Amino acid sequence: MPKQFSDLGISAPILKAISELNIVEPTEIQLKAIPLLLANTTDLVGLAKTGTGKTAAFGLPLLQLIDTTSPTVQALILVPTRELGHQIFRNLEDFAKYLPEVSIAATCGGIPIKPQIERLVAPTHIVVATPGRLIDLIQRKAINLKETKFLVLDEADEMVTILKESLDEIIAELPKEHKTLLFSATMPGTIKQLIQNYLNKNVVQVSANMETVGNQGIDHEYIVVDPIEKLDVLMHFLNSKEGERGIIFCKTKAAVNKLAKNLAINRFSSGALHGSLSQGIRDRIMEQFREGHINILVATDLAARGIDVKEISYVVNYHLPDVYEAYVHRSGRTARAGAKGLSLTVLQPEEVVEIADFEKELGIKFTEFKKPSALSIEENNTLLWAKQIFKTKPNHEVDAELKTKIKTVFHHLTKDELIEKLLANYLSQNKNEPIEKPVKRQKMK
Repeated sequence: MPKQFSDLGISAPILKAISELNIVEPTEIQLKAIPLLLANTTDLVGLAKTGTGKTAAFGLPLLQLIDTTSPTVQALILVPTRELGHQIFRNLEDFAKYLPEVSIAATCGGIPIKPQIERLVAPTHIVVATPGRLIDLIQRKAINLKETKFLVLDEADEMVTILKESLDEIIAELPKEHKTLLFSATMPGTIKQLIQNYLNKNVVQVSANMETVGNQGIDHEYIVVDPIEKLDVLMHFLNSKEGERGIIFCKTKAAVNKLAKNLAINRFSSGALHGSLSQGIRDRIMEQFREGHINILVATDLAARGIDVKEISYVVNYHLPDVYEAYVHRSGRTARAGAKGLSLTVLQPEEVVEIADFEKELGIKFTEFKKPSALSIEENNTLLWAKQIFKTKPNHEVDAELKTKIKTVFHHLTKDELIEKLLANYLSQNKNEPIEKPVKRQKMK
């Protein structure tokens, strides 16, 4: 019989909360990390791919180890983005549903600092923060970390540059005797250096699911297209996934904006997400995505961190990522919580040779996704044109007399005859017209 959370030493109030969340059977990283963290004897490095339950792996034991008789900050969780910070904050609040004495705060950048300073005046046990905002709070003497027992670096591979600049200043605020818990989906050399510099020499390392990307539920596929047909092929794929939720990854903010605009023109239910958008806009788009009001997110790599939506059925790599680790994080957005998912990479002919390198480096196997025929793409574009017309709102500012003249032109046609004529007109005007200009391929770093 598989181990349960109760076998790992998790307390009854937390068991009750996670049971209500349908978190029943521990994942591999949770099985390995939770007993070690509850023992509270060592620094820990946890390696597991995105979507394997790292938040619960450190969050559940931390909640249990909090001394609620003390009003001090006892655990600090550092994250790379505000989106991920608020995702973890929500998770911890859910896990602590039956621990009303435990106080949790999120202090991340991108929003006004004053309410966060006011919040920290009240007793707080766990703080989830982005490094930049935390440094700001430290410099303003708005947060006291002198009794903090646990420092968690979550998604550390995404924070390496930031941590290099700020970790010394943060650690100077912590007591000498504290435990550091580092969680990451990948282990580049920069993370190894971080571990060597900041964690105890007797650090324990646990890893899970490292032989595959994310989990066995992801199908890794690629499709080869010429630049001139790239957008058409993408829209053909998206039409086949109508009603399902997915994320399309682009390499740059400009590419995100351009693709999101094209999808909007073609009436796809989509939104753009990248770092140059205001925090308010990013929050609104994420909320629309979580609530199901939009089905497609077009995003850059970093902006998409912290998206923990279980029903994401596919991920599209519209541009091949520069580094292998980015592919791990992208594909890990789908097939979460045991579900199946598709990670589709759109390649130009000269990029196909790079697939073998991704397979070798990440230990995965790609299969080729069959490209739709020219006829199928043409039919799909015609269907999109029809949907555009259907979804177009009437223009009530058009002169009434002009409307009457137009109606007179069409009045003797039946509905079927009008559709036939509209269709013929569309097809005669749109024979083999490219929608997207060719783009120059950027070499991998």
